Amino acid sequence: MKLATKKEIEEIKNLFLLHYPEKKSELEYNNLYQLIIAVMLSAQCTDKRVNVITPKLFEAFPDIESLAKAELENVIEFVKTCSYFNNKAKNMILLAQKVMSEFDGEIPLTQKELMSLNGVGQKTANVVLIEFQDANVMAVDTHVYRTSHRLGLSNATNTKNTEAELSSKFKTDLAQLHQAMVLFGRYVCKAKNPDCENCFLTEFCKTKEQFKAK
Repeated sequence: MKLATKKEIEEIKNLFLLHYPEKKSELEYNNLYQLIIAVMLSAQCTDKRVNVITPKLFEAFPDIESLAKAELENVIEFVKTCSYFNNKAKNMILLAQKVMSEFDGEIPLTQKELMSLNGVGQKTANVVLIEFQDANVMAVDTHVYRTSHRLGLSNATNTKNTEAELSSKFKTDLAQLHQAMVLFGRYVCKAKNPDCENCFLTEFCKTKEQFKAK
């Protein structure tokens, strides 16, 4: 697949920033504790589903200390409608326990320290930093991965290398661009039946002929 030129990359970037000026995630949270738990739950699960789950979860376990003391079966009961709920519940408790024992109850805010917590990979760590600190980092989920490849922004075969390519090519405004690409992939450049008619990036799409044929 032909990759986007430097000029195209700049135009794509500007259009993303124009159409998605807000940096806010669709996940609902009130503090750092709620954010990191919501982001963990959102892996392979929709934000809409997570937002249904978290109010009762946070009512039962309102802070990191209460979650650290929770029984696994009790946490599972609250998250059982989420994908991979067993592993997620287990990791949430282990994360809380590690925050209490190694970080004095304060969730760390560096990528390295976040990734030392159970259930937190690079994408989750970066999303937390984007949301809570407006950090200039890129996080690549399924939507960002798909749209970046369709637009010729990356030809990497994994999310880590895609993140590196996007960060190198965009350089600035990465937090806003992450949110833009998530929303664009979620509602316009969908995996199935992308809304090409209402796409503001059609001229840059490397796969539009493929969708027209269908």
